[in-house]
Amino acid sequence: MVSSSVARRYARALLSLGLAEGRFEQYGEELSAVLQAMKDSREFGMMLANPGYSQPQRQAAVDAAASALRLSPLTVNFLRLLMDRQRGGDLAAIVRSYRAMVDQQAGRVRATLISAGPMGDDELNRLREALARITSRTVVLETKTDPSLIGGVVAQVGATQLDGSLRTQLERMREELKASPL
Repeated sequence: MVSSSVARRYARALLSLGLAEGRFEQYGEELSAVLQAMKDSREFGMMLANPGYSQPQRQAAVDAAASALRLSPLTVNFLRLLMDRQRGGDLAAIVRSYRAMVDQQAGRVRATLISAGPMGDDELNRLREALARITSRTVVLETKTDPSLIGGVVAQVGATQLDGSLRTQLERMREELKASPL
């Protein structure tokens, strides 16, 4: 398992090159595509992550991914560097660090919105705007459903959780009733 400081170091190096070229967003998308390919193809993922494969085999896998995913030369060189340094298995942590740095650079924050059921576009837009006002950043929403919430929403923005679910409100009411004298 890669330490977060090592992942940040690799991500920071790629980000500095991406900023210099003005293509930092593209590089993040390309790394995410490689990571998704590793998840989709167990064999490809093992070849990049497992140091038991020879360097030529791992480099051939990178070249195949570069061709199939139409990766930029800088991304290909970055992946080759990871293979040379036996860091292919750490790509997920590096991508997370890179994505966080790109979001910070672009003035974005990622938020997860959990609701009891699917939400309409108008509701999502209102919630996105409210979170943007709170954070003073552009909000990228990921939505999930959890029927156990009964109603309302739970928003996770970074380390902050805003819980407006009916389940939590009912739980608070139950605790208050238990604590109050009769």
